[in-house]
Amino acid sequence: MATRAPLVISVPEPVYADGLADVDGVESVVWDLRAPHERQAEFRLVVPRYISVPPAERLQGLPALEVVQLLTAGYDSVLPVMPDGVTLCSGGGIHDASTAELALTLTLASLRSIPQHVMAQAQESWAPQRIWGALADKRVLVVGYGRIGHAIVRRFAPFEVSLTVVASRARAGDDLVERVHGIDELSGLVACADVLVVIVPLTDSTHGLVDADLLARLPDDALVVNVARGAIIDTDALVQACATGRIRAAIDVTDPEPLPPGHPLWRTPGVLITPHVGGATSAMAPRAAALLRRQVEALRDGTPLINVIER
Repeated sequence: MATRAPLVISVPEPVYADGLADVDGVESVVWDLRAPHERQAEFRLVVPRYISVPPAERLQGLPALEVVQLLTAGYDSVLPVMPDGVTLCSGGGIHDASTAELALTLTLASLRSIPQHVMAQAQESWAPQRIWGALADKRVLVVGYGRIGHAIVRRFAPFEVSLTVVASRARAGDDLVERVHGIDELSGLVACADVLVVIVPLTDSTHGLVDADLLARLPDDALVVNVARGAIIDTDALVQACATGRIRAAIDVTDPEPLPPGHPLWRTPGVLITPHVGGATSAMAPRAAALLRRQVEALRDGTPLINVIER
């Protein structure tokens, strides 16, 4: 009886190869796609580096390629370089916990004025007593109720807030919310949102979703939190809205990104920026390893993959 050839895949770092070393019938080769590889004709599944767009010529030069498995939940930047007939799978599930943590962290940091306190500490300045903001009793609107949106709502729920969620279509609620509103209801819902959390994928329909009109509908002193993609919010409109002091923003993503020196968003009052670090935490590697194991076993056995992106 002939021995079946191993499933040869590429992974971007040794840690992922080590995590798959005990999977029967699978050979993992470390390759970051930056230069050609002597075994690239054998690769049936390729994992690009985290937050990178693989060069189109690399993917086109892989005759055995069947699957591109991303380590990010977002996939919009990779779609243009995908070869015909190759399946694209997102890293859905890898970053749920980390991104939800950051959404909550950004919200608390902004509402509790943590950046101001950090600057005061650096100046050895004790702030005078005043009434500071809090998350408790706030009306929180989460736009995007997929896996990460659900994880965000789960973390906000214990903070004594009112929670409303929006998805692409209205549907029944679940263990966390009574109902899920449709995106067509968003313009009416924002008027009652003290905190607007954005976690939708970037698509043609969500590009510029949070525009000047939507920002104008927010109540005074509202906070906009973006842990999705920068282009979902109109940057110029956000700068103008925050510059007046009417609303604030706490964002992990920007448009453009990276945010260049001298961009007005850096200096806009009331804006807290982190450099797209929502998923890059110590929680990433074990979750990525578990997903890769599941996917390579499915490809090896001819069973369905998960997180398949319909193109």
